[in-house]
Amino acid sequence: MPLLPQSSPPPTIDLYTLTGTQDTTATFNEHETLKTIFFTASIGSRNPMAPVVGFFGGIHGLERIGSQVVLDYMQSLLYRLPWDELLLKQLEKIRLVFMPIVNPGGMWAHKRANPHGVDLMRNAPQRAESPVPFLAGGQTLSPLLPWYCGKPGAAMQTESAALLKVVREQLATRPFSLALDCHSGYGFGDSIWFPYAKTRRWMPHLPEMFALKNILESAMPHHDYSFEPQSKQYLLHGDLWDHAYDATPAQNIFLPMTLELGSWLWIRKNPRQIFSRHGIFNPVKAHRIKRVLRRHADLLDFLARAAYSAPQWLPIGDRRIELTQQATSFWRTRRA
Repeated sequence: MPLLPQSSPPPTIDLYTLTGTQDTTATFNEHETLKTIFFTASIGSRNPMAPVVGFFGGIHGLERIGSQVVLDYMQSLLYRLPWDELLLKQLEKIRLVFMPIVNPGGMWAHKRANPHGVDLMRNAPQRAESPVPFLAGGQTLSPLLPWYCGKPGAAMQTESAALLKVVREQLATRPFSLALDCHSGYGFGDSIWFPYAKTRRWMPHLPEMFALKNILESAMPHHDYSFEPQSKQYLLHGDLWDHAYDATPAQNIFLPMTLELGSWLWIRKNPRQIFSRHGIFNPVKAHRIKRVLRRHADLLDFLARAAYSAPQWLPIGDRRIELTQQATSFWRTRRA
């Protein structure tokens, strides 16, 4: 059964026109707290046992390319709905959730932090188990300095709570779910990071994450992603995905990942953009923006397919033990 009438014109990607879809399985929600409005969109199976993939962006207001990656994938899906029978079949079995701009205030103000000066990716209550990089690992000195975690003991920021609410209600309740959070601004290459950021200990679902890495490499053998625990780069306080992962019911499998787009390569190719606040975190030239959007569309589509076929690759029994040994050998801890 088509999700859009065949006579409907191709939809235009716009946060406000997403309500125009006549797909009866799509939802469009506004989460309004204080004066901040958060938009989420979801489409696919309403079966509470169906796998879910969540796509997030804009946690840091300056990292607009992450939101663009999510919105571009949303647009692709909407354009395919009238004709792509394979996509319609896929959506009968899985659900896709989108939160493309987690930090609208920071994006509006052209700042990394939210309007209160808090770095949302360091706003969860947990502290790292080992020393973190000075300032960059999260600090509680002042919101006037970068990487501010927020006041110790205070409630999490509205934006952080909204993201965690979406994860708690729409992803973590399912037997299996994936999340991809799109960022930019670190390194010359692109990375996929997963918990933990607070410790060098392994996450309990290390074999599942290693299995996901293996099928990614077999499906996309020429990808350039560095796929590893966040702790192999550096530790930090208050990581939201560490918090969301630890809060997931033990019987469910939730695999959160951060896509970190390496902006230093864009700066090397166009050194002048280092003098622009946005240029430090985003490609500036139009052809580079298009290249980034093309380059990562396959990853988002891969994750949807991986969720659809999860029973075919998720390890069980002795296979989990075997993959745990392989993963710990592959991702040997080193000084972060």
